[in-house]
Amino acid sequence: MSMFSSAESRADEVVPPAGLVRRRWQRRSRRAPEVRVQPRRMAWREALVGYGLILPSALVFFVFYYGPAAFLAYISLFHWNIFSAVSPFVGLHNFVVLFSQPVFWQSLLNTAYYVVVVVPSTTLLALGLALLLREGLNRVGGGLSRALVFLPHVTPVVATSIIWVWIFNPQFGLANAILGFVHLPQLNWLASVHWALPSVMIYTLWHSLGLYTVLLLAGLSTIPGNVLEAAQIDGARGWVLLRRVILPLLGPILFFVIVLATINTMQTFSQIYTLTGGPHGGAGGPAFSTTTDSLLIYQTAFLYQHFSLASAMSVVLFVLILGLALLQKKVADRYVFYR
Repeated sequence: MSMFSSAESRADEVVPPAGLVRRRWQRRSRRAPEVRVQPRRMAWREALVGYGLILPSALVFFVFYYGPAAFLAYISLFHWNIFSAVSPFVGLHNFVVLFSQPVFWQSLLNTAYYVVVVVPSTTLLALGLALLLREGLNRVGGGLSRALVFLPHVTPVVATSIIWVWIFNPQFGLANAILGFVHLPQLNWLASVHWALPSVMIYTLWHSLGLYTVLLLAGLSTIPGNVLEAAQIDGARGWVLLRRVILPLLGPILFFVIVLATINTMQTFSQIYTLTGGPHGGAGGPAFSTTTDSLLIYQTAFLYQHFSLASAMSVVLFVLILGLALLQKKVADRYVFYR
């Protein structure tokens, strides 16, 4: 009997009375609606505050970016004249006229040649410089070296392009002086049909290399040091370490650099306009050898006043950039791995 009585006493100690359980349940039921409603109100309040904060920036984007882009696509379907109140609808006639112009096809070929040469060259040189700078991060002069590499990118394009016009001068320019010093034949550079666009490519490499180097250097800094040490302990050195460890871990930022370089290169205008203007027969010369799609859009709209035709060129350029970016994204989905 004593054993049963002790068990009953322990059960009484563990199990709370029914009234206490009922009071606890009532308190919880009274607090439940309050807990459900309050976060919902706070979420709506936070959403309104957030949308109110981004509203000024969104208006700027819509007014100065998306609005003009939509208007550009609109006037590409009309025979639009800035000095006329009536613009007849012509449908796809502007695109038919555009693709029948040999100059437009020449500009597309120049743009493709420009992109195919500049983008891989810039990416490879930026990767090499980033690897060299990464080795010197903890050494004296590492910060100065990175600043010197990035300095050309922050200089004005027009001002530095004028300086490079003097560098490429065939009579007394620095480029021909260097060629003469190493006993190589001198070139006409910007005055030559064959060397004008490569001259612009050299300037573009010099001006944009710093940006992509800094981006790749930032990507290299995110690679864990213990991973590199483990690979080196396993015997990975040089090219094997770069190909098997560094490049896969650097894949996302490398893909970003390639896409950014492609878009910037396809939209290049300022350096081509400045370098190839003046005594060389006007921007895009000589003989349309440096006329890219962006430059032809400017000339068609503001020199010849064919705004609808220039808008059609802009739509074609947008479609090309979008298609190339989507193709790069599809390739990246197969070879780029995100950590």
